[in-house]
Amino acid sequence: MRILIVSTLKRKIAPHEFASRSRIIYQLSQGLAKKGHQVSLLGTGDSEIPGVKIIPLLEKGWVDLPPVENEFLRQDTNLIQLTQKIVEIQGDFDIIHNHTYPDFFPSIIEDRLKIPMLTTLHALYDFYMDDLLSTFKKTHFISLSNNYAQLYKKAKIYKTVYNGVDTNLYSYQEKKGGYLFWLGRLPKGKNKDGSFMDPKGVRSAIKLAEITGEKLFISAPVEDKKFFEIDIKPHLNDKIQFVGEPTSEQSVSFEKILSLYQGAKAFLMTINQSEPFGLVTAEAGSCGTPVISFDRGALPEVMKDGVNGFLVPYEQGVEGLKNALKKIDQIKPINCRNHIVNNFSIENMVDNYEKTYNEILQEI
Repeated sequence: MRILIVSTLKRKIAPHEFASRSRIIYQLSQGLAKKGHQVSLLGTGDSEIPGVKIIPLLEKGWVDLPPVENEFLRQDTNLIQLTQKIVEIQGDFDIIHNHTYPDFFPSIIEDRLKIPMLTTLHALYDFYMDDLLSTFKKTHFISLSNNYAQLYKKAKIYKTVYNGVDTNLYSYQEKKGGYLFWLGRLPKGKNKDGSFMDPKGVRSAIKLAEITGEKLFISAPVEDKKFFEIDIKPHLNDKIQFVGEPTSEQSVSFEKILSLYQGAKAFLMTINQSEPFGLVTAEAGSCGTPVISFDRGALPEVMKDGVNGFLVPYEQGVEGLKNALKKIDQIKPINCRNHIVNNFSIENMVDNYEKTYNEILQEI
């Protein structure tokens, strides 16, 4: 099969890039190539995937390019160029798999395509996404979870394909340390009163550590430094530590993040939003680390309560997290590992996308 993977232009796709969307693109592209498919990636020229042909649209991703006066205008220009390139080269492929950011953009040329296109929806759901996606009748939209798919009332979701993690890279460690770990992002979105939205729930993780006296490591890229200064920094001490620098891109090495995953007594998934999948949960589980998570979004699908951690009813808040933490020793690290290996491996993800491609091609 000749497969065109359309990449995000935000950053390169390479072995040492670990942003969630980038990692999925890398793993899927490499996995398909290993199965003998002819895979090409349309994206940045500095992308690197073994066995995959890179078709460069930009020299580097947006995060690595020098600043310009109007970043919005540059990104819009690049996205239009991307769609023009897809139309130009489509004859060389059997199917197009889009992972662009923003997800929906290539659908504006769906009427100009002679081959099928599917789009994996990585972005958080909102009503305007539903309204827009419903106008694109030819694109096959893929959800990362059944919960996420059910949020769409107007747009048609073709099917669910779960993300996968590299269970060799996120390797198993039996022995755990005496700390909690929270890994996420500090977005710049604000509420009407000017407070930060905190969709990833770092405030709950901090409160849990403060009321239990547990050691907590926090690591996150910071989109607005004020979020860090107001909500994180005042709480830092010997027990609650921020790992890395509060920069817009993750400043901590993968090796350090991996060691924090592997050694944590529990990974905290204290989300305030309906997470489309929750890749960090699977990464932690692959390392044998139990997860304590609110039962929002896709987490009841990624987790099996009492096997690879505990699901806490969201309305119970920090008190519910505290009660789950008291029971965390009941969770066996090997069960965490096995749950991810059996359900959310790269191999499972690649196989499911391969089946999806064949289903779509048979419909033509």
